[in-house]
Amino acid sequence: MTQTEIRGSTETGYEQVADAFAAAFAGRPTMGAGLTIRVDGRRVVHLWGGVADKQRATPWREDTASVIFSCTKGVSSVLIARLVQDGLLDYEQPVARYWPEFATAGKAQVTVADLLAHRAGLSAFRNPLALEQALDWSFVTAALAAQEPLWQPGTGYAYHAITHGWLAGELVRRVTGQLPGEYLARLAEPWSDGIWIGLPDAQRSRVAHLQASESQQEAGRQLEAAESPWTPRAMTLGGAFPAALVTPHGGFNDPRVQAAQIPGAGGIATADALSAFWSATVAETDGVRLLDDAVLDRALIPMSGGAPVFPTDGPWPRWARGFQLDSEARRYLGGSSFGHDGAGGQVSFADRDARVGFAFVTNWMEAGADDRATTLVDALRRSF
Repeated sequence: MTQTEIRGSTETGYEQVADAFAAAFAGRPTMGAGLTIRVDGRRVVHLWGGVADKQRATPWREDTASVIFSCTKGVSSVLIARLVQDGLLDYEQPVARYWPEFATAGKAQVTVADLLAHRAGLSAFRNPLALEQALDWSFVTAALAAQEPLWQPGTGYAYHAITHGWLAGELVRRVTGQLPGEYLARLAEPWSDGIWIGLPDAQRSRVAHLQASESQQEAGRQLEAAESPWTPRAMTLGGAFPAALVTPHGGFNDPRVQAAQIPGAGGIATADALSAFWSATVAETDGVRLLDDAVLDRALIPMSGGAPVFPTDGPWPRWARGFQLDSEARRYLGGSSFGHDGAGGQVSFADRDARVGFAFVTNWMEAGADDRATTLVDALRRSF
């Protein structure tokens, strides 16, 4: 078996992380991936390897970017936290204070915190959406504002797999006048050539081609057979996206989807830029500190966990105000970590105590027993 060539650099003391990254390619001959870890704003691991596009035989390069799926929710949650820090939003206030149309159909008292913590009752659309509708920002945000919740808001949670991004993103738009991708580019200017919500046409050639492994395809089939119809619709929107999220040329491989602003799942980033973005939430990185400790204290109050409103098998993740916390379902470094994982194996997070920014991105999508990122995080934990 040919061993995948790994490029990049690793500081002394982090060799076992590099070994875990190299081991992740075993038995996955068309996988590509990137991993960057920063401590105190400084790169300590910066690695890449494998195949970016098997159709074109393109290798994964240092500047290769990939769709990061629900890691985008973590990015969106940083944008919201920064707006709270700047006094433009308040977690405790009703969403309708900033987005008056949202007050209809029993949603007048839904707070920003509940919205971010998957407790707004809007995990899926009551009426199925076609792809063209999902690509239309005004259409989807108006539909969410008008919709009656699927359960009484605040009484429980269900994962807002795609809708979360439009809900958070419309708050960004209402208080800044900018769509979230535009605000992200301004806030994260040092890394704006490697992290996007809404891919610029000029960057398309840098994006890896996504591949759904058999386990990812099986996860899609199981999703479609879920006990509640709202569980698959949260992911597919009733027809806009395939249950496995990608096909060879469709789903999140579709250039129209990558160019659209879909802040719940459609972010695209290099591992390096994503790592820097998370690092800057806990330590000055490239001259930037995105969030201060006071706003982190508010943003990281636990909000949702345990069994959701619509039955799914555990273990279940935990969320604060948009941020995913350490849990049995997603292990980070520990209780001071916060971030978000993404479909297919993506993981990005920060850790307040260790002052870490971590990003692992891959185009080889797996589900179920995929332990690539977990193994990397475990190796990092042993390195301290």
